[in-house]
Amino acid sequence: MELLQETLSKIQEPNRNVEELAQRRLDNLTKPLGSLGVLEEIASRLAGIQGQALPKLPKEKAIIVLAGDHGVTNEGVSASHRR
Repeated sequence: MELLQETLSKIQEPNRNVEELAQRRLDNLTKPLGSLGVLEEIASRLAGIQGQALPKLPKEKAIIVLAGDHGVTNEGVSASHRR
């Protein structure tokens, strides 16, 4: 519980100025504006969270796969089934 409290106490609001700087940097790369879609939003938000226009990613990576039952299968609704 102590680690959780310590971690929570370090969380701050993202720096919106840094987010804007990061987005301007992305806009100046040799690519069409906005062509990376949501990835650009994630990159600028990460920059704001870290407080640096060029955010750093840890060497360790993780993939989290989640699944859920939306409850309508019993009604015959399926994303992969065509009638």
